[in-house]
Order: sequence, then structure tokens, then C-alpha cells
Amino acid sequence: MRKIFQAATLLLFSSLFPLKAQKLGTLTVEKIMRDPKAWLGTSPSDINWSDDSRTIYFNWNPDKSLSDSLYGYSLSDKKIIKVSQADRKKLPANDGVYNRLHTLKIYEKAGDLFLINYQDFKIRQLTKTIERETDPQFSGDEQNVVFKRGDNLFSISISTGLLTQHTDFKSGTKKSDTKLNPEEKFLKDDQLSMFEILKERKEKKDASKKISEAERPDYPKEIYFGDKRVQNQKLSPDNRFVTYQLIQADKSAKSANVPNYVTESGFTEDIFSRVKVGAPGSTYEFWVYDTKKDTTRKLSIKNIPGIYDKPDYLKDYPKQDTVKKNKERSVIVHGPFWSENGQNAVVIIRSVDSKDRWIMALNPDSLSLRLLDRQRDEAWIAGPGIGGYAMSAGEIGWINDQTIYFQSEATGYSHLYSLDIASGKKTQLTSGKFEVQKVQLSKDKRTFYLTTNEVHPGEQHFYSMAATGGARKRITQLPGGNEVSLSPDESKLAIRYSNSNTPWELFVMDNNATAKPEQITKSTTAEFKSYPWREAKVISFKATDGADIYARVYEPKKSNGKAVIFVHGAGYLQNAHKWWSTYFREYMFHNLLTDKGYTVLDMDYRASAGYGRDWRTGIYRFMGGKDLTDNVDGAKYLVKKYGIDSKKIGIYGGSYGGFITLMGLFKTPDVFKAGAALRPVTDWAAYNHPYTSNILNEPQSDSLAYRKSSPIYHAAGLKNNLLICHGMVDVNVHYQDVVRLSQRLIELGKNNWELASYPMEDHGFVEASSWTDEYKRILKLFEEKLK
Repeated sequence: MRKIFQAATLLLFSSLFPLKAQKLGTLTVEKIMRDPKAWLGTSPSDINWSDDSRTIYFNWNPDKSLSDSLYGYSLSDKKIIKVSQADRKKLPANDGVYNRLHTLKIYEKAGDLFLINYQDFKIRQLTKTIERETDPQFSGDEQNVVFKRGDNLFSISISTGLLTQHTDFKSGTKKSDTKLNPEEKFLKDDQLSMFEILKERKEKKDASKKISEAERPDYPKEIYFGDKRVQNQKLSPDNRFVTYQLIQADKSAKSANVPNYVTESGFTEDIFSRVKVGAPGSTYEFWVYDTKKDTTRKLSIKNIPGIYDKPDYLKDYPKQDTVKKNKERSVIVHGPFWSENGQNAVVIIRSVDSKDRWIMALNPDSLSLRLLDRQRDEAWIAGPGIGGYAMSAGEIGWINDQTIYFQSEATGYSHLYSLDIASGKKTQLTSGKFEVQKVQLSKDKRTFYLTTNEVHPGEQHFYSMAATGGARKRITQLPGGNEVSLSPDESKLAIRYSNSNTPWELFVMDNNATAKPEQITKSTTAEFKSYPWREAKVISFKATDGADIYARVYEPKKSNGKAVIFVHGAGYLQNAHKWWSTYFREYMFHNLLTDKGYTVLDMDYRASAGYGRDWRTGIYRFMGGKDLTDNVDGAKYLVKKYGIDSKKIGIYGGSYGGFITLMGLFKTPDVFKAGAALRPVTDWAAYNHPYTSNILNEPQSDSLAYRKSSPIYHAAGLKNNLLICHGMVDVNVHYQDVVRLSQRLIELGKNNWELASYPMEDHGFVEASSWTDEYKRILKLFEEKLK
């Protein structure tokens, strides 16, 4: 790997940026909405270590190319190089699976399998086929590599290269022997009794078939799965059991298509999109193939504790409540996750309604389950390390052959737990009003490396802690965001670091709290740095219900008495933090507004990430409830704290932020004088299933929640000025949403709104011209209407 590094062309930092840089000067929409790589710079991303822990690889674009390229930083030479395409092909994949002693690593790259020996770091290619080999794992004895090819499991011997097939999954149904009717049977028996030659030939054929079958190699059992789909095939460490999942899609589920009007062909072309919330879903079954007994059996879920429990919201619908009595809920089984000695297996089971997560011990021989931990949430199960949907298992690992670790929101915040699977004893390893956001167990399994927000909800820091729990040692010290990649030998940290007014840069430091981080990259241009970008203050204030709302505030030197509230998007997101925001264009726009005398408030309203379970689920069954009142409380805070004129407050945001903007103008019309709703959801019954069903259940079963939460039902309340901007090829929030709302506003006789459509933009805008047009309209709205 060092040879690859040294063979690449060296780049000098002095050549990355021009000596004479243009000054940014007064901010304008045209300036800040330019292509960011052309004038702002591109931060390093996708940080990875070489297997020998001597080189840090990352994607970067200092020379303003059309796309990012791979770069490497040598710890010994302390130089950055651009990795050539030829050398990049030779590099190992970023991920992979280690053996128990961490002397070998298996990985898949471009559909083939490779093995790294950590004694000499030599790479050995195990397969080179047209078919893709994926999901490699070491066998229980670590003498073979188990992998998937197509629908089947195979293994290859590390020493001999022998390829063995372990499953024979086939679609469709097995052709059965033709059954004779009584007439046909009579004729056949009569022929055999009448003609000796026929009888002799049949006896010879039957004997030959018997010998052939006896001499047939011990091939795996043919398993037909009809029109279902097989996935998650796993081989037990002792090679006896194959566990797998069968999925049956509901063919009646209708998908929406998005029409694309501006095309190369000149014809309107449909873009395949998604189903809407409440569409008939797939069913999931968990099966075990016992190679010893040559049997396949489906796991029964009827004895899972709480499998018949109904959600509380059904009490609002007595008829449904009765119908669902004693009805077994649908679940998805994830795993199994085997202990290193291969003696114990654990599965994570998620209810499809997202209200339960069970961690259970699995006995594949008896096909029985034993409860280890159950987390129930009448809203929905989610949080860092836990997974947000039924299809995601969350993280689980083994500290030793008898003890697992996992995360749970049992206390209201996502924390780390260990559990002895024999005794059932559960130990909480971390506690407090903060979240454990990332977990990694050291190679020797004695130390956890954690990323938490315990210093402040708007900061992320890296800690070490004994695997048994106890005091945590904070390793990163710079205030802001610290995204840490631990080197394979665990001696170094590669840190992607930023604060609120400085984009992400790459740093490296020793893995100890007293070490000083060394900056590797310098990505921003002189033009970007020529402007004094504000470090927005992160504050908190009280909501009406007494909760603490964290927010960013941008204060002008001289206030014009006007204010703008920015509402970030959702999907579990945070923006009132101390690191460089993904909303960097909005951040620059807020600087522009502040230059003009506006006060800007950007808050983490109810359901934002980083604040625990109660905050996360504060919008359950009522989007536009507490999340909207939080923004209304923000407007009141602006008036009280910053002397803002209550009649000169605007609001804007995209996606969920656009939805809140609509709800604000429709339901609290006297609070916001003007609003810009960008790509907004107007009717939650038209949005996707995984996200929406968690929060509002399904429209056919909880219509009250959808009526309360969808702006289209509240459009009559529009009083002040509304701008709507939407991409026409949006496959997330469909353009149909805004078309339906437009028709509703027309029928209501509203005339204080306008719609700007962007024919070539998806949910996230790409073209600088679209960003510029959109934000010029937003600025014009506030400048003209907040008088």
C-alpha cells in the first residue's frame, strides 16, 4: 500500500488555490448561490484508513473538477497525494470483515472477493467471475469464506480454494411426478404383468436409479420459494443451519410515477417513484434449513411476548379496536447474530407497526425464541444506534461469547447496555440526558469508543470507556463537530472537524486525550475566507409547555425590526449545533439577511435529532402541533428578547420546513406576515410509507391524525403572503402535492400566493441557476412583504 501511495503524483498546496483571489465583498444571492466547488471549496469526505494505519484516504476536490477524487495523506511523509485511477483499482474496499485475531480481513470489491493478510498486508483475490459475490464472512472455524452468489450461499476454502455450495434456492415450484388416474394405473399394471421384457426393463431402470441416487454427492436440498423473494441468507458457524427470510410483495400496491417534461427525447417520460403511505405492504417470514435433518421450517412468532398487543391509538376507533383483537402483528426478524464460539444466536425482531423491538435468543434446533429485552413505544421505536424503521435492525454486538451490547431509549435517551444472555442480567453502561450516537468496540473487546453529545446537544465528541461501563474519557477537545475514524491499529484518530462558521476539514491526532490534533486539509478559498462569516449563537429558550428549545440566532449590528425564522427539514435532523451545517447555502443567506438588518432564528423544534425520545416523538399523531407551536414560541421570543416588530416576521424552509411554513400561514396567520414553502408536503396521505406511518400510523386506520396534520385541510386559513417553490421531478415529495394545493387555493379564492416551478429539479436542487432563482424570490418576498 505504501508503494501505491508513493507512486502517486504529489500535489503541492501552493498550486491548489490561486495567489490572487477575488474578494467576496457585499453578499448577494447571485454570489452565494454559485456552484460551491467553484468559489467556496469542497470539504474532505468519506474518510478511511489504509489497513496498515499509515495512510488516510478521503474524497476531495481542491482543483475544482466536475466531481471529487480520491486523495491520500501519508502519516510518515505528511504529504497529500491524488490517487490515480490505476492505483485506486488496486486499493482494498473501505469495509470488510476481520477474523477473530484481526490477522485476516475479507472484503468484496466490484463483485469479487479478496483476502488481506495483516502479517505482510498482501492481498489475495479469491474469485474473478461475471456473477457477483457479496456479503463475505468467515466460517466458524475461519478456514473458509462464506458468501452469497445470486440467491445461494457458497464457501471457499482459504487453503485449498475448494468451492462448496451450501444452499439450492430456486424460484417457482417443484415439478411433481405425474399422478396416474385409476384408468391409467390399471393399464400400466396390466402391461407390466403381461410383458416380461417391460417388467425386466423397469426393474433394471429402478435399480439403476437407486444406485445413482446412493452415489449422488451430498448436495444441498432444493428449496423452492415460489413467487416470493429470498434474502438475508446466513450460514451458522458450525455449517448446520441456514437461516433466511422470504418476502412476499403485495402486487396490488400501486406505485406513483413522476412525469419528466424536459427530456433528451423531447417526449414526456415517467420516472418510477414509490408507493404512498398505507399501501399494502410485503409480508416477511423467517425460515431455518437444518442440513443435518434435511428439513426447512418457518419460525413461529405466536409466543413472542406482546405479539397481540394493539396500539393505544385504536381506542379512538372502536370498530377497528375490536377487529384487531387477538390478531397477531406482522414482524421482521433480523439476524441471527452469532457469538464467536458459535454456541449462541440472537435475533432482533421489529414489529411492522414500529411500536416494538424484541431482542431474543434463538435456538435453531428447537426453533424456539427466548426474550432478552423488549422495548415498547406507543409512538415508534427509533433513535441513534436503534434504527428508525421496521426494516432496520439497529446495532448489536458481542462483548464475549455470553454478553451482547445494544442501545435502547428505555430511559428516554439512546444509551448503551450490555446483557448476559444466560442469566438475562441487563446492565446500563451509559446514562444521562444525552445521546450515545455512535459505538465501536475495540479489537481486544475491553474498550468502547463512543461519540456522544453530552457536553452540549450541539457538540459531538469522541470518548473511550471500559467495556464494563464506568467513567468515560473524552478524547476530542475542539468545540463543534468531531466525526472520528479510528485507525485499524487503534493508535490514531482521523477527524473530520468543523465549527459553525468554518467548513469541515481533516485532522489527525494520537488516540489519547492529551494529544493535539494536526490539520491536514485546507479546503476553503481565499474568496470565501474574505467575508467575516458569523458564528451564530446557540441559545435556548422556553417553549409554552416549559420545554427547552435550542436555536441558532443571527444578530445584526443594527436591527431593522424584522426577523426571519428558518425551519430545517426532517427525517430526524438537527441544525442548532456548533458545526458546519448541511444547510450551508441557507447559512450564507442568513448572513446576507443579517447584513440587511434582519434577525434570523433557526431552531431545533419538536422532533429534531439530538434531544432524546420525548423530543423525537413530540409530533406523534399531530404534525403541525408542538413543532408549529415551537416556531410560534420562537416568534414570541424574537419580539420579547430582540425587540422585533410582531408584524414583521417571516418564515421559510424546505421539505418538512416547507410543511411547517404552510401550517404556520394557514393555522397561525397572525404570527407570520410572509412565508416561503419550498418543496413542501401538503398532504401526508401522499407521502411515503416508512417515514409517515411511524408518525401518523396509516391514513385508513388513523384518519384523525392525517386530517389534523395535512396543510391542504387548513388552507382556508391563509391570510398573509405565501410563496411556494417546487421541483417538478421531485421523487420524494411529488410535484402533485403542490398542484393539488394550488387547486385548493384557487377554489378558496385566495390571491396572495404564488408558485415557482423548477422543471429539472428533484427534491434537493442541483443547478446553481435554480438555487439563485429560488432565493431571489425568497428575498424579494421578505423585502416587499415585511414592511
